[in-house]
Amino acid sequence: MYKSKYLNDVFDGVKKKYANEPEFLQAVEEFFDSMDLLVEKEPGIEKNAILERIVVPERIVSMRVAWVDDKGKIQVNTGYRVQFNSAIGPYKGGMRFDPSVNLSILKFLGFEQTFKNSLTGLPMGGGKGGSDFNPRGKSDAEVMRFCQAFMTELFRYLGPDTDVPAGDLGFGAREVGYMFGMYKKLTNEFTGTFTGKGIPFGGSLGRTEATGSGLLYFASEMLKEFKKDTLKGKRVIISGSGNVGKHAAVKAVALGAKVVAMSDINGFIVDEKGLDVPLIYKLSEAKGEYTAEYLKVYPTAKFNPNPKEMWNTPCDIALPCATQNEIYIDNAKALVANGCYMVVEGANMPTTLEATRYFIENGILFGPGKASNAGGVAVSGLEMSQNAMHLSWTFEEVDKKLEDIMKSIFKKCHETGAKFGQPTNLVLGANIAGFLKVYQAMVAEGVI
Repeated sequence: MYKSKYLNDVFDGVKKKYANEPEFLQAVEEFFDSMDLLVEKEPGIEKNAILERIVVPERIVSMRVAWVDDKGKIQVNTGYRVQFNSAIGPYKGGMRFDPSVNLSILKFLGFEQTFKNSLTGLPMGGGKGGSDFNPRGKSDAEVMRFCQAFMTELFRYLGPDTDVPAGDLGFGAREVGYMFGMYKKLTNEFTGTFTGKGIPFGGSLGRTEATGSGLLYFASEMLKEFKKDTLKGKRVIISGSGNVGKHAAVKAVALGAKVVAMSDINGFIVDEKGLDVPLIYKLSEAKGEYTAEYLKVYPTAKFNPNPKEMWNTPCDIALPCATQNEIYIDNAKALVANGCYMVVEGANMPTTLEATRYFIENGILFGPGKASNAGGVAVSGLEMSQNAMHLSWTFEEVDKKLEDIMKSIFKKCHETGAKFGQPTNLVLGANIAGFLKVYQAMVAEGVI
């Protein structure tokens, strides 16, 4: 499969050991595709068994979380924290609350997070966590009791210089507040152990918008470098009704693009003239979902109850911002056939490996999530800095730092790809650039 025998041997071992973890194996395979060009030039990788070590989390903690619902019934969930790699800094990565949560998903996210955090240039290692708890349909009191119960088990593994969680799918400002409040009570200290906190208690201005805004800053750099163009007038389609999708839409319009299609769990809406993004933002903030309410205001907009068919919509740029593996090979072919020439990931691994390879082989500009999705964790890193220094920066200061970081990430990916003769292959560039910093730190720190 790979040119390198060493790489084949390591990957064969990973496949056998983690045969029941498809998401994790997908992330590792995509990463190893890039390593095939590096391992022979860097003999220290094999000598120091870096790949054997880097695919194994430093620590996995799982715990029973028992809590009482509003009817007085005891409920039981499982909580996890995957502390993947701390070579360049304390573990850093979000918490996910969703019934789909399992170790395969959390390991893939923690693995990706390691290299994403490295690309930001900030001293943060990679981690991820969460639970199969479903916050949807739960009262605030139920969510609070679950979060407090979870934290009574989790707090001993966290700390501002140990592990700093943040938000993710199903884990927003409400959950961060409840988790942080209980952490503060249990430890008797007020530290920057969570990011994505509310502004009154140590949060950073600009954090809510960061992933979506950072995505568009990255996309702008791609257009500038590869097309000598801007976002002005470009037709954009965006999946997902969560934090990333809606803020990506707002920033896309602010930079001159025309958002022609967006989706939520109920389906997607299309308007070739351009959607009313401020209305979508307002509806999403109020209800999370927006397609049904949007159609009441704009009945001429087209609606399709199958969100997967949105990828058939003619566009210039596609921004998958929902969840992992939402663009399959058939979707990729449909995008290319309908004129899409740039795909930039706003979610974590929303494109299957087969679809990713198809985009690259067909000359589609492709921004991988570990680079283009890094805006959120970048501002989380800035929040950690503000907490450590007991400072608070303005929105404008944070947004400018975010823009500079995203430009720097693009430059690293582009220049690294160019060194290997593939300047437009940002997947290659992101993987190698993110890896090298972690690799060098692991060698310097010895076998631990």
